[in-house]
Amino acid sequence: MRIDQSLLEHLQTWVGRQETLTDQITSAPIRGLSATLDRDDGEPVYGQTRLPELWHWIYFLSAHRQSQIGPDGHAKRGGFLPPVPLPRRMWAGGRVKWLESIRAGDRVKRVSTIKSVTHKVGRTGDLIFVLVEHQIHNPESLVLVEEQDIVYRDNPSPDEKPVAPTEAPADAVWTKSLRPDEVLLFRYSALTFNGHRIHYDRRYVTEVEKYPGLVVHGPLIATLLIDLVRERVPSAELVEYQFKAIRPVFDLAPMTVNGRPAQDGKTVELWASDGDGYLAMKATAKMR
Repeated sequence: MRIDQSLLEHLQTWVGRQETLTDQITSAPIRGLSATLDRDDGEPVYGQTRLPELWHWIYFLSAHRQSQIGPDGHAKRGGFLPPVPLPRRMWAGGRVKWLESIRAGDRVKRVSTIKSVTHKVGRTGDLIFVLVEHQIHNPESLVLVEEQDIVYRDNPSPDEKPVAPTEAPADAVWTKSLRPDEVLLFRYSALTFNGHRIHYDRRYVTEVEKYPGLVVHGPLIATLLIDLVRERVPSAELVEYQFKAIRPVFDLAPMTVNGRPAQDGKTVELWASDGDGYLAMKATAKMR
């Protein structure tokens, strides 16, 4: 469909809209994600165990009633997020700053704000970009600021040609291969209460959205990249992280996560590549 000016102006009335959620950093999600990432982190201790970077994504889960779920498994549009009438939705990238550590047992509050709604016309047609800011507070102070880039686009046309892929860098210092199988994708969907069918419903993802296989969650890939830093620098404590999705990764072949530390000892360039060696995500992590 075509996004005209009147529709865009309607969607932009969502700018400034806010949502506030509260939660507690309880043990069960931490244990679940540790197991999903094949880690042996031990039992979290309230007040002591620092929540690993990006693991805040397993909290503040929106519990939409079943009657509020749309055909793609997401909540029907028009609540906090604007009702963009383009069928494909993806988390295209983001930026995170950690001001203080989040610890197991903390009671936390997240204030989310729609910062902008913009329209672009790309090679495949209309695109709507929604920028969402999240601020997370503990009872004493602001501890984390995050921006998420959400993009909406139309389903592919029968004659649409795929975007030419980019070869992943070949100069990784750290690299790890893994197979993003159905169980891994299901477990991460469950931990994040993500009902999006592209991650677990093979008939839907291949017949409706026309992908060749189950789509690996962008946030999962971003988390796997940071987990590589945790493995290679166990004492690492991040202050900034930014990532951008380049190309979808599917469950059809192994993928790799890669890193290249900078000479300053505090910055790491990170990237993920798919089974064909093409660049899927790039990121930069900065440590204290």
